[in-house]
Amino acid sequence: MKQYGAEFFGTFWLVLGGCGSAVLAAAFPGVGIGLLGVSLAFGLTVLTMAYAIGHISGCHLNPAVSIGLWVGGRFPGRKLAPYIIAQVVGAIAAGGVLYVIASGKAGFDVSAGFASNGYGAHSPGGYSLLAALVTEVVMTMMFLLIILGATDKRAPQGFAPLAIGLGLTLIHLISIPVTNTSVNPARSTGVALFVGDWAVAQLWLFWLAPIFGAALGALAYRLVGREEA
Repeated sequence: MKQYGAEFFGTFWLVLGGCGSAVLAAAFPGVGIGLLGVSLAFGLTVLTMAYAIGHISGCHLNPAVSIGLWVGGRFPGRKLAPYIIAQVVGAIAAGGVLYVIASGKAGFDVSAGFASNGYGAHSPGGYSLLAALVTEVVMTMMFLLIILGATDKRAPQGFAPLAIGLGLTLIHLISIPVTNTSVNPARSTGVALFVGDWAVAQLWLFWLAPIFGAALGALAYRLVGREEA
C-alpha cells in the first residue's frame, strides 16, 4: 500500500506541477514562463519525485512507464493494475485541485484547453492525427529507453533522476507544439475529464500511443541493452 500511495502522490505532483505551470504560469503577463518553462516544470516534477519516492515505488507516475517496465522485465505484472489505478486517481485529484485554483480567476474558461492533449484542431500547432500518433509513440519509446538505461545496474549510480527528468524536459520541448505532450495516459486523463467534450473524445490516442511506444522502448532496450554472455 505504501508503493501505491507513493504513486498517487507522485502522479499528483507531476500533474499539478506540470499542468499547473501550463495553466497558471505559461502566459502570465510580463513574466510568463512559456514553452521552455512548462517543459522544465514537467522535468522537475519527475526529478524531485524520483528522489522523494523512487526508493518506495520506483517513481513510475505513468501507466505507460509501468507497462513498459513490465515488458522490459523490470516490474511484476501483478502490480500493474494497482499502480495504474493509483496513478490515474492521483492525476484526477491534481486536476481537481488545479481546477479549483484556476477557476478562482475571473474569466477562466476550462473549454480553452486546461492543458489537455489534442490533435487536429486541438493541437497547439494544428498537427494532424498521424503526426500526433507518431510523436507520442516515438517520444514515449525514447523515454523508456532513457529510464531503462539510466536505472540499469551498470549505469552510474545516483544520476538516474537527473537523466529521466532532463529527458522528460527535452521530450516536452520537442512535442508541446504537436500534442501539448502526453507520453503519460494518467496526465492526459487528469485534466481531460474536467474539459470533457473534445478532450475526452481524443483521450483514446493518449492512452494507446504512449503504451505502444513504451512497449517498443522496452523491447528495444532488451535488444541493445542486454549484457553480453
